[in-house]
Amino acid sequence: MSATIQTQRLHLRQWNPEDREPFAALNADPEVMRYFPARLTRAESDAMADRCEALIRDQGWGFWALESRLDGRFLGFVGLNKPQANLPFSPCVEIGWRLARYAWGQGYATEAARAALAFGFDELNLSEIVSFTAVLNTRSEAVMKRLGMVRDRTTFEHPAVPVGSPLREHCLYRTVPTGKMSS
Repeated sequence: MSATIQTQRLHLRQWNPEDREPFAALNADPEVMRYFPARLTRAESDAMADRCEALIRDQGWGFWALESRLDGRFLGFVGLNKPQANLPFSPCVEIGWRLARYAWGQGYATEAARAALAFGFDELNLSEIVSFTAVLNTRSEAVMKRLGMVRDRTTFEHPAVPVGSPLREHCLYRTVPTGKMSS
């Protein structure tokens, strides 16, 4: 059975067919996708939603669809994932998010990510969760800082981003369960 998570304002849940259209709009928005190598076509967006849905169905967690509890509006996704790219710190579990522009600036990413981190540590017994983004993406990096994550001293080149792209250099943040931080 797949986990769902409730916060005061948000519901992190399994994907449904009605999510595909607003998710495709989000993935086609040049501002939302500014720090990704390319915007997604409708087919690519639907395939990503299908993968997210399958992972949640098969393992009980993943990048959950994010909706407002107030009005049920689809806001994007937040959750946990095992990256497929061969990253210098793999294997790992990452926390990630992608929200529609209309959901920006309201604290939703931080609120939902805190709940996803708690799930990862309390339910999955993870010893560490990472997050990473292009060094140019200061908005996502600000969320990582608000979550209390700690930035590694060095950056890395993301292997899925083309060589020469200004988005290839990434920063890495880490967090551990409360009470397990080293001094």
